[in-house]
Amino acid sequence: MTPIEKFRNIAIIAHVDHGKTSLVDAMFKTAHVFRDNQRVQEQAMDSNDQERERGITILAKTTAIHWGGYRFNIVDTPGHADFGGEVERVLSMVDSVLLVVDAFDGPMPQTKFVTRKALALGLKPIVVINKVDRPGSRPMWTQDAVFELLIELGAHDEQLDFPTVFTSAKLGYALHNINDNPEGMDPLFDTIVKHCPRPKGDPEKPLQMQMTLMDYNDFVGQIGIGRIFNGTIKIGDQVALVKRDGAIQQHKVTMLYGFEGLSRVNLTEASAGNIIALAGIPDIRVGETIASLENPVGLPYVDIDEPTISMMFMVNTGPFSGQDGKYTQSRRIRERLTKELQHNVALRVEDTENADSWKVSGRGELHLSVLIETMRRENFELCVSRPEVIIHTNPVTGEKEEPYEDLQVDVPDTYMGVVMEKLGSRKAEMQDMSNEMGRVRLHFKIPSRGLIGYRSECLTDTRGEGILNSTFSHYGPYRGDMPSRKNGVLISMDACESVGFAIMNLEDRGKFFIHPGTKCYEGMIVGEHCRDNDLVVNVAKAKKLSNMRSSGSDDATRLTPPIEHTLEQALEYIDDDELVEVTPNFIRMRKKVLGTNDRKKSEKRSD
Repeated sequence: MTPIEKFRNIAIIAHVDHGKTSLVDAMFKTAHVFRDNQRVQEQAMDSNDQERERGITILAKTTAIHWGGYRFNIVDTPGHADFGGEVERVLSMVDSVLLVVDAFDGPMPQTKFVTRKALALGLKPIVVINKVDRPGSRPMWTQDAVFELLIELGAHDEQLDFPTVFTSAKLGYALHNINDNPEGMDPLFDTIVKHCPRPKGDPEKPLQMQMTLMDYNDFVGQIGIGRIFNGTIKIGDQVALVKRDGAIQQHKVTMLYGFEGLSRVNLTEASAGNIIALAGIPDIRVGETIASLENPVGLPYVDIDEPTISMMFMVNTGPFSGQDGKYTQSRRIRERLTKELQHNVALRVEDTENADSWKVSGRGELHLSVLIETMRRENFELCVSRPEVIIHTNPVTGEKEEPYEDLQVDVPDTYMGVVMEKLGSRKAEMQDMSNEMGRVRLHFKIPSRGLIGYRSECLTDTRGEGILNSTFSHYGPYRGDMPSRKNGVLISMDACESVGFAIMNLEDRGKFFIHPGTKCYEGMIVGEHCRDNDLVVNVAKAKKLSNMRSSGSDDATRLTPPIEHTLEQALEYIDDDELVEVTPNFIRMRKKVLGTNDRKKSEKRSD
């Protein structure tokens, strides 16, 4: 076994798309993790399909690299605040962090969020200024900006005295000094060895290991991943599981796994300082401690920030229920949500008065939409409501409080006016503004409610050139009513198949979301009305046949291409009386009450 002096446990934290996963790829190549002729895909650590499609890291992952006689246990963390539940847990496993910052963009809001968590745990950062090969890169400006960020976050003197490494993960080199000649990634490994402390702990003390990640295997069952803080563990050992409430259970360790590159390897034993996975404990949960039977002492439980956004998950009650998905029953959906709670610790699931619906709360729209997208890929069918913020009551004043976010908007200066106008109506308060090379960077404090539905609107207003980044800030005073969607919707009159002729004749009434030939049902949203009220339309009205033969009487049907919504866009678009119907192959929007007469009756009752 590797002695504890040769371990270096380090997490990599960064804003989305600052090159964190690419940096791990470059470290793999330097440490010769793969054969020279082995075919390896880029972003090797992003193993999840959604991670590759979205270009972000969603799940924290562990790997290990050997270099110069040292073993580096590296944790790749998500860069988005919506997955902060992953970040908070894994930081307790490591002794230092690599803070990766883009040499052109500098520190961004998500950088601020994750770095605050690391500093609060007393971790000293090693700053990696990445993409120094990028045209227009500003490595020294970025280094100063990181220093200012750490001061703002209350870093102590030792944390402010951070080492800096300049890298190009894409080209595979690291530099101690920006003027050095590129010669591989060795300067980065060398800096980690010097500045990342060896793990604290003693292999001779009683066993203490804390679970921070969960996995599942059909052959061995539940797998817990964590760091051994003290002691040694072997296959076949009888151990104590210390639950969150202090209860103690006895279990037998059946399998131990270590990490080597992208693979898991079987181990017979492991000691303090190492990060491993183990099997044999069926009901283990994140945050719990594996301890020795003789001295079962639990480690402090890692507190996770509370959710800020909630949605209603419901059984699909539409006319097309069961035609596309495999799992439609409430029992199946409940089991799936319960399974998700085992490893997604920032998620909350609550029962409601209706047995077929659940209130699911998370850290943001992206956090919940990733879960919905995962479920639809697993052949689930369900309906979800519009995201709502979670309102708290101040225990001292008794007043309502809502979540606020730090929002950063990068736009060309020509669109600055429209962005400020729209955000002003959404109760945003500007904190700071800077102008660089024709682009304006605006900082706002805004209620989370104000951001729901705004992202797609911002892309429209800025012709696709606006970039929004936000992170949870605090709970503050409730700001009253927010502007909702201005336009009403076009609703299908009956169960039918849409016809191009009908859509063409209705185009002056609004924009459509469906193609000709789309199967529709009564109450399904087929487009956006040009006015502020909802309109029921007949999208199946066919052209009347006649015996006309004149050249101008039979014009060809010309249609404007329909607007197609992604899952996130659909969730942002719908109003309080609407739902998104999610199936493996379709994303539809519909009214909660499908029947036209039933909707009128419910509106009268609410009035």
